[in-house]
Amino acid sequence: MEKYLVENCAPTLACLKTANLFSYVCLSPLELEAYIAYWNQQMEGKGISMCVLRYREHTALIYVYRGEFLRKDLDKPGVREFLRGFGYEHAGIGYMLGKLKERLAEGLNFPHEIGLFLGYPLGDVIGFVENSGKSYIYAGCWKVYCNAAEAVHTFQKFKKCTEIYVRLWSQGRRSVWQLTVAV
Repeated sequence: MEKYLVENCAPTLACLKTANLFSYVCLSPLELEAYIAYWNQQMEGKGISMCVLRYREHTALIYVYRGEFLRKDLDKPGVREFLRGFGYEHAGIGYMLGKLKERLAEGLNFPHEIGLFLGYPLGDVIGFVENSGKSYIYAGCWKVYCNAAEAVHTFQKFKKCTEIYVRLWSQGRRSVWQLTVAV
């Protein structure tokens, strides 16, 4: 689990990003629940939470997020209105994550609004929806429809952060807990 956290969630651990997702192969849902409970306990004081958004065929979709960042992202102008169009009627983080889980369970594809839960700009999420994932001006961590220069800079920060975190962790110089910035 540590390797997955470092390789997939370094920008979130470093307070550069609201959240990350990764797939995790686990044969036992009980084992997975124990991992999640352990990491939530470890990261509680650092502002990080984890949950399983979907589990099927021994693969879990793990969501690692900073609750305070997510709250702020979801309170940005236009976000709540956009999410209402996908059935998100209430504002609480618990409710919103529950609704996202329901939407993920409905089909094989990711619900387009998931980008907002990952800290993507609203304009890029709207652009993706309106253009069916085509006609973007740049692609990196997500497809960009609005501000390519800012996105390129952000993607470079995420990449550099991940490289540093992976190096420090793989060399045994820092644990995941030590790499996680407290807020």
